[in-house]
Amino acid sequence: MSSDIKVGDIMSKNVISIEGKKSVVEAAKLMKEYDVGSVIVAENKKAEGIITQRDIIHKVTAEGNDQNVVIAHSVMSTPLRVIKPETTLEEAAKTMKKYRIKRLPVINEDNELVGIISEGDISRIFPAVVDLIEEKARIEK
Repeated sequence: MSSDIKVGDIMSKNVISIEGKKSVVEAAKLMKEYDVGSVIVAENKKAEGIITQRDIIHKVTAEGNDQNVVIAHSVMSTPLRVIKPETTLEEAAKTMKKYRIKRLPVINEDNELVGIISEGDISRIFPAVVDLIEEKARIEK
């Protein structure tokens, strides 16, 4: 199955990000405030890494590190897998599956962070995609 729907059509444009020198506590507070499971570590609009709730639990809390002292840059996951807004949803889903990740930051031609897409975003649109594919198949008969 294939679709012409692009990542840019459904991505979240309000990406929550944090500077790498900020503390993990600040990252966690942003996650809570915006009710998200991750924040992008970015400097000058350039995405460098991602911090997830899992990163905080495994790399800070479980290790007994002081979350007020640990900085975002030291616990972010890298390399950061990114995609472009013109990438199809199908390709985004394949990338997530290949790398076993749940979120993909979206960057423009200048490598600036412009959005993020998650498994949840794709799952929410999937029924509509199936309908479009079926309709296209009926038309092409």
